[in-house]
Amino acid sequence: MFERAERDPSMDEKEYERRELVLRTELLQQQYELLKQRDRAVLIVVAGVDGAGKGSAINLLNEWMDPRHIRTLAFGAPSVDEAQRPAMWRYWNALPALGQTGIVFGSWYAPLFKEAARKKPDMDRIEAMAAEILRFEAMLASERVRMLKLWYHLSRGAQIARIDAQLADPATAWRVSEADLKVRKKFDRLRAAGEIVLGATDATYTPWRVVPGADDRLRAVETASAVLQAMREPLPRAPRRPPLQVVRHGGRSKAVLEPMPGSGKLDEVDYERQLAGWQARLSEQVRAKRFRKRSLVLVFEGVDAAGKGGAIRRVSHALDVRDFGIVPISAPSDDELAHPYLWRFWRHLPLHGRVCIFDRSWYGRVLVERVESLIPPATWRRAYDEINDFEDQLRRGGAVVLKFWLSVSREEQLRRFKERRDSPFKSFKLTPDDWRNRRKWDDYMSAAREMIARTDSAHAPWVVVADDDKRTARIKVLEHIVRAMDDA
Repeated sequence: MFERAERDPSMDEKEYERRELVLRTELLQQQYELLKQRDRAVLIVVAGVDGAGKGSAINLLNEWMDPRHIRTLAFGAPSVDEAQRPAMWRYWNALPALGQTGIVFGSWYAPLFKEAARKKPDMDRIEAMAAEILRFEAMLASERVRMLKLWYHLSRGAQIARIDAQLADPATAWRVSEADLKVRKKFDRLRAAGEIVLGATDATYTPWRVVPGADDRLRAVETASAVLQAMREPLPRAPRRPPLQVVRHGGRSKAVLEPMPGSGKLDEVDYERQLAGWQARLSEQVRAKRFRKRSLVLVFEGVDAAGKGGAIRRVSHALDVRDFGIVPISAPSDDELAHPYLWRFWRHLPLHGRVCIFDRSWYGRVLVERVESLIPPATWRRAYDEINDFEDQLRRGGAVVLKFWLSVSREEQLRRFKERRDSPFKSFKLTPDDWRNRRKWDDYMSAAREMIARTDSAHAPWVVVADDDKRTARIKVLEHIVRAMDDA
């Protein structure tokens, strides 16, 4: 894997000068073509042994291309805020938009390489970490992110010579880190760790490319050539993702999504008593010391006029306004369309001790986008696994995830539509889309049943609240939240 790089190949100055002019011109032209076409984002992952010239490679790309359209992202230890969210949160937030180029230094590979470089690496943990990375990269590839993974390597002798030369020059000595100095002592172990990482995460849609780092000229030419190829070559077909083993919450393939006939109504006195009781308990839970290491993510989906807004207001009334946020989801903006579809949801994930309420959510991909034929069937079919993976990461990041499907009967929906139409205070709630969606009731119900069956998990369960009585529905929502918080 590293044999060629450890031979420390080089390029003579004359050949370099000939290649440099051509590459710089073509890179700049292709960068502007990328900005014009906006058919992909290019994400360059820079990794490898310390002292192999990774920093120099990044500087070169910013010099040879227009740096205004390159996002160079260097990640170190997670900040306090980053540590309170799933590990991948900070990388999702940094993804370049279509037409842009991003360079990632200190990426999601750092924890994997650290584990692989231990004296006794945990191979089961390495396998799990690699699978998560491959799922992440498969989704990016499916969402038109062209990823280029560059691993810089050189021989032990060349690494020692490079570090010694930098230390001898006051102008470059500051660049030498403790990690650079440790490489000479642990070279064999780090080399073996690199082979583990590359072997576990090399995929047809995101292959690794090993770049020899001993010679500055050769490293520059091979880096630039690889970037140019990534900008030019056709995007790969949507890849198959490594499966995520989801613990199912229960058999929900035939979930009842509409109210049962003859269900009663909750009288106002009993409703107010129960409402106050459940709100008080929820308020205590989110103020408790144990919640400071957790967060709460609530998802509300359902048929139009089923009472999502009313239920959300009853939940929010139990919370301090400083401790929660409500994210209303509608059609994506141009900026959101220029990123992978989960990007806009990752951006809103709450810190520990806070609550985030999604009024509609990432499930639009397998509901609205599916039913309205806004995306190809292959896209919404793979979304189930992508969503399960996303929610599993929320769980591992400390979030309690609850998903509510609110529904009413067709007759009750029609009654509420007419009430909205005739009320000066509610008419704004009724849109032509509501009437169009009503005509596709059966299609939406079919999509919802499959959605629940395929994404109802132990760590992110679906709660179906199908009731024509608004008061009963609101109490059910609050009760489920409180009981889930008790069990968390």
